[in-house]
Amino acid sequence: MPGSYKTEAVVLRSIRFGEADRVLHLYTEDRGRVGAMAKGVRRIRSRLGGRLEPLSRVRLVLHEGRGELCTVSQADTVRAHAVLREHRASLERASQACEAVLRLFDSGEPNRPAYNLLCNELFLLDSHPGLATRAQALAFRLKLLLAAGFAPELASCAACGDSEHLGAFSPSAGGVVCAGCEAGSFPLDEHAHRFLVTALARPLGEAPEAPERALSQADRAIAETVEYHAHVRLRRVY
Repeated sequence: MPGSYKTEAVVLRSIRFGEADRVLHLYTEDRGRVGAMAKGVRRIRSRLGGRLEPLSRVRLVLHEGRGELCTVSQADTVRAHAVLREHRASLERASQACEAVLRLFDSGEPNRPAYNLLCNELFLLDSHPGLATRAQALAFRLKLLLAAGFAPELASCAACGDSEHLGAFSPSAGGVVCAGCEAGSFPLDEHAHRFLVTALARPLGEAPEAPERALSQADRAIAETVEYHAHVRLRRVY
């Protein structure tokens, strides 16, 4: 039923609407993806001010009416992530993270692990700009796949279960494959395989490094897994 409710959210995207409003794409702690209208937010004297910028973590009061969009009644900043906005690499990685969440999680079903992961990623990029590497961005995407239920099989052949001779990756099979099941796969060398396994096991702030060739293979494995199983195409990480 229509009414107001409180929630915490990350602003994934903000789009100008009319003369002074903005349409917001939010990922909330307890309601998943939510679309909202911030009325008059672009006016100089708006009480919402700059609290609803993309990448911001906020506490909101939202009014749910009869339309598809909620209306923002109140907004308070939890973390503005001002530092990451001053570093180009951190800003790009943070934007990539929000874009991945925007595309992978498009329903109103809450996913607390995904929300916490996004908040952690933005916090790390804000607190430690040096973490804005390709390896760390891929580690975030891999963990996001786990939260979405699409994590690839990495311990044994996704087709036959063999744990030996795992030198390729098959998006359709759902993970690494052995030499006997490699039809339709692409090469995944030892460094790339180790990166995927370690990145999934370690905390987000301790993503392993790897040679560029291995990172490119890992990037392809993640991107094609998302495309095959979630039917979503993400931009590659460079």
